Amino acid sequence: MAPPLDIDAADATTDDVSTFTRLRILTFAALGSIVTGYAAIAALLALVVAIAPLALFSTSGVVAAALPAWLAAHQVPIAISGLELGMLPLLPTLVLMLITARAAAGAAVRLRLSGPGEAGQAVGAIAVAHGVCGLAIALAVSHHDASVDPLAALYYPALIAALAAAIGVLRPCGLWDALAERADAVALHGLRAGLVAVVLLLAAGGALLTFGLLTSVPTARELFAAGAPGFGSGLGMLLLSVGYVPNAVVASVGFLAGPGFSMGIVTVSPLSFSGGPVPGLPLLAALPEEPAAWWPVLCALPAGIGVFVGRRLRHVAEEPLARVRAAAVAGGVVALVFVVLAGSAGGRVGMGPFDPVSLRAAAVSVALVVWVGLPAAITAWLGGPRPAGDSGGLLDTEDFQEFEQEFEDPDESGESEQADDNAEPDTEEPAEESAEEPAKAEATDEPDAAKDD
Repeated sequence: MAPPLDIDAADATTDDVSTFTRLRILTFAALGSIVTGYAAIAALLALVVAIAPLALFSTSGVVAAALPAWLAAHQVPIAISGLELGMLPLLPTLVLMLITARAAAGAAVRLRLSGPGEAGQAVGAIAVAHGVCGLAIALAVSHHDASVDPLAALYYPALIAALAAAIGVLRPCGLWDALAERADAVALHGLRAGLVAVVLLLAAGGALLTFGLLTSVPTARELFAAGAPGFGSGLGMLLLSVGYVPNAVVASVGFLAGPGFSMGIVTVSPLSFSGGPVPGLPLLAALPEEPAAWWPVLCALPAGIGVFVGRRLRHVAEEPLARVRAAAVAGGVVALVFVVLAGSAGGRVGMGPFDPVSLRAAAVSVALVVWVGLPAAITAWLGGPRPAGDSGGLLDTEDFQEFEQEFEDPDESGESEQADDNAEPDTEEPAEESAEEPAKAEATDEPDAAKDD
């Protein structure tokens, strides 16, 4: 006779298998993103070493060099022979964030995660794994010429991985829909408009950088020929320039905003310019050699983006103050994003004449609030509808149309009013006659009654 089935034990076994599967998938996502990012960096280093002239290719050397390069890709400052290198290329960081975001999204889909609580499991697992890995690499490489602050190696990779994982699980876990349901609609519109403004500002910065490079092609060729003779060195210099393209785009946005940037003794902004020596990087050929009087006109680009944002927000609410609040949210998003980007794009570059590279993050953030947030608020205030009875000191649309019609056709309006005045007696006279007729009838009936008496 078979023993009775223990349902509780069966459920417990099922729960154990589900928990094990969850841990396995989260671990695979966390470690998989680390290994994939490290492999990509090692492959890039192997390519550079293989094509570089007079370079001795060694597999162990590439594997060892990829460890601090993985930290550098996570924006961890590295000191080489006592000289700190803090201005690191942003393009490898964006690539690693893309890998991490895809790994987090894949884990969320496989586990069918939903809601902030379950999404936090994937984000937390990936962030902890990256932080622990960064700390281990910092402790491993600090015995060589390259030294790393262990605390920075712990929280920089953890923060970047957490941000990338949060972006990755945003849609699979339904976080955006949950935010749309719970958040204020006006604030949500402001958030979207702020993200659009960030994209437009980066596009404007990229356009300015492209213009600078196209107008300085001979200088870029000279820098390639002087600093990287040969195919291998030229390709390595090209890869280095491509890696710093996002940094240059952020610096271009700072130039459009007004504060500009500085590189050692070199200062470049629409209102002030101080020339000097710069590194022989072909990307820096886009830097101007002398100031121009028309540079302040470029500040109209972020102002125009602010007007565009205001037009997007002019119909989000009937109350003008609510639309201004949405514009304030958009300006806050722009300020937050660019204070992070500008702070990450600059840094120390040793102790030479080019140190430090400052993108003036705080000043750029405040300037963008003025150029984007203020025009957006004004446009949203004046361009949207107003509640009934609230003209804000101005004529409403209907009142203005009536005033305009009366101003254009004064004769017709006067004739219509006179016709109305003439029509009033016609409508009232029959009523008076109908009221007088019974009175006359009563008067004529009185003599007849007297005669009868």
